[in-house]
Amino acid sequence: MTTDFQTAREALGARLRELRAEAGLEGKELAARLDWQPSKVSRLQNGKQTPDREDMTAWAHAVGRPDVEAELHGLLAALDMKQRHRSWRRQLAGGYRGRQEVGVKLTNNTRQTRGLEVSRIPGLFQTPEYARVIFDALAKFRGMPPTTEAAVEARMRRQEALYDPAKSFHFVLCEAALYHRACAADVMAEQLDRLYNLAGQRRIELGIIPLGAQLRRTVPHAFWIYDRRLVIVETISEELWLTGDEDLELYERAWDWLAESAEYGAPARRLIGRARASLDLS
Repeated sequence: MTTDFQTAREALGARLRELRAEAGLEGKELAARLDWQPSKVSRLQNGKQTPDREDMTAWAHAVGRPDVEAELHGLLAALDMKQRHRSWRRQLAGGYRGRQEVGVKLTNNTRQTRGLEVSRIPGLFQTPEYARVIFDALAKFRGMPPTTEAAVEARMRRQEALYDPAKSFHFVLCEAALYHRACAADVMAEQLDRLYNLAGQRRIELGIIPLGAQLRRTVPHAFWIYDRRLVIVETISEELWLTGDEDLELYERAWDWLAESAEYGAPARRLIGRARASLDLS
């Protein structure tokens, strides 16, 4: 099974390969510029070798993109699987694209994805327009480079996994997520239409926790569970990557307890439809 370390290393390699291609360089030409063996260039961009910070700095300058040095350093930091706390400032120094590529790899290497969202639509279910608004707002909030289009492209590519028959997706949303609106009403309407249609797909189990539902445990915060190996929790300042057995068991119990209070199938679609009908589209 592909490890999360290898997943992050492949995402970094894919970005390195992309930067080389954008510079119009063949692998041997780049190796000559760097005074490296061509095999090192090949291993790095295919995720077969772990680089260091000096390698990332050299690559960025060799392809004529010193502006992506911080981004590459952030992707390199994602290789440290012992690092539970991952600063957003460090991960997103060069924009959202790199972190989205890690998300693509994580989803591709996961058979069962479970998640809880409190106040927004999960990235796997977002329309391009909704995602664009979210990325623009977050870039402004964090004072980071606006790499929105590249981030949206990666997010849409990640959604291809929804149609993989070997995968399943189980998500629980608080009903408030259907009403919290960071975008124009017409964008939210299109987003809710997509969510309504996805709720009926075979490999997607979507539950909505109604505002008046009785809960065995109150909703803490959003989190995603990848198979039974990794939990990712987002805070305003950082991500937590949790892999310990006790953490996994605790978050699985939280997900199970909250999922039992959710509405599914036709009742869930009615809740989505009600939120859609409440929008003022005049």
